[in-house]
Amino acid sequence: MTEHTRDHTPAPGRQPQAACCPLPAGVSPLPAADGLGADEAVRLAAAARALSDPIRLRMLAQMTAALCCRGPAAAGGSAGAEPAGVCVCELQGLYGLAQSKVSYHLKVLREAGLVHETRRGKWSFYAVDEAAARAALTELGGLLGL
Repeated sequence: MTEHTRDHTPAPGRQPQAACCPLPAGVSPLPAADGLGADEAVRLAAAARALSDPIRLRMLAQMTAALCCRGPAAAGGSAGAEPAGVCVCELQGLYGLAQSKVSYHLKVLREAGLVHETRRGKWSFYAVDEAAARAALTELGGLLGL
């Protein structure tokens, strides 16, 4: 049995299975794509999946526009120190979603590496990880030849 990677492509050093049908004369087989390994493909797919939901896109836009929390969590910190990022409570009110739904969407964004979480007591603040988001978008654009 042929060993495969997680994305079902043949493992490095293994030959792909034979084509299901013969190619017409003069037609060459598809060239193997260089430069995108299985692990990198999984990472980029996670970023693309995170960006594929309209609510998550709106959350990212909101995090980019708002540099700090203005909700009840902002008053709970040390004097003069505003928490960086947006609090879950703000996103709940803004989008009319339950806390569990907001947390789910933020988890997807965090696991894709697009946002980072800062905990302050019982409050969690989320901000866009600009370097990671820029890198993911650049890599996705490069993959598509853009």
